[in-house]
Amino acid sequence: PTSAQVSAVPQPGRFCYTLDNDVLTTEQRQFYEDNGYLLVKKLVSDKDIERFRKEFVRICKKEVNPLGAMIMKDESLRSQYGHSEKVVNKVQDFQEDKELFRYCTLPEVLKYVECFTGPNIMAMHTMLINKLPDSDEQTFLHPMHQDLHYFPFRPAARIVCSWTAMERADQDNGCLVVQPGTHKEPLKPHGYPKWEGKANKLFHGLLDENERSPRVHLVMEKGDTVFFHPLLIHGSGINKTSGFRKSINCYFASSECYYIDVKNTTQEHLEKELVEMVHKKYNTTSVELRDIWNFRARLVQGERINL
Repeated sequence: PTSAQVSAVPQPGRFCYTLDNDVLTTEQRQFYEDNGYLLVKKLVSDKDIERFRKEFVRICKKEVNPLGAMIMKDESLRSQYGHSEKVVNKVQDFQEDKELFRYCTLPEVLKYVECFTGPNIMAMHTMLINKLPDSDEQTFLHPMHQDLHYFPFRPAARIVCSWTAMERADQDNGCLVVQPGTHKEPLKPHGYPKWEGKANKLFHGLLDENERSPRVHLVMEKGDTVFFHPLLIHGSGINKTSGFRKSINCYFASSECYYIDVKNTTQEHLEKELVEMVHKKYNTTSVELRDIWNFRARLVQGERINL
C-alpha cells in the first residue's frame, strides 16, 4: 500500500510525531516534536532488569541458545575469558527468547509506545547491548547514525525506539549521545567510518557528519527509558571504565506501516550486506530484506495489518 492508505500518518496540526493520547503531557509531546526524543525516569523496575541481566548471562554461558539470535563477541577476549559476559557485547534479535522478549511486552513500555505508533504495535528489532571496557581501541564506539537506515518500512513517524538503561549510563561508560531536532532531517547516506582500527560489521555511520551540530549526552539511571525517532542522529562513546554498560532496547512500529523497496536508495548497499550475512548463516539462496524483517517481527498489541 501507499502512504495515503495508511491511517497512522501524521495529521496536519500541532503534532506530527505523536498521536493524541492521555499518557503524555502537552509539554512532553512538544519536547518530542522539537527534539525527537523523550526520557522517562524509572520506567522499568529493578526486578525486571535483574531478570533480563540473568538471562543475558545464561546466553553468554551458552546455557540457553535462543533461535535466530545473533550473539556478537569480541573474539580477541575469548581466549582470556571463554564463554562469559566479558566477551559478548551484543545479543540481537532475541524475539524467540521468552525472558528477554518480556521487555517488548511490558505494559509500562507499551503505554508510551502507543503514543507514537497507535494501538496496533509490532516489535521489529531487539537488542541487549553490553558495552565492554574499551581498553585499547575504539571497537565499541558506535558512530553517529540514523536507525532508519536499517529499516525498509515507513512512515518514519510511526516507528519508535524504546531504550532502557540496565545500569547507570554516563559519559564515562559510553552513554547515548543525541543531536536534538535531527529527526526532522531526511535519511542521510551511511557507510563504514574512516576510523583507525577495525569497524564493527554493520556499525554504519553518517558519511557526512556535521561536527558543529549540538550534542546532548543522555545520562541515565537504571530503569530510565528514552523513546526516540528513527531519524534522530545518535551514537554512543567508548566505555572508559572497567565495568560494563548494559542496555536493552526494542524498535516498535505501527502494524499499519508498509515495506518499501530500497533499490536505488541510500539503503541498497545495506540490503546486500545483510542478505549476504543471512545467506552465510542459514545457507539460504533467495532472501529479501523484507523476509528478514518478517522473520523478526512480532505482534505485541492490537492486530497485525501490513508488517
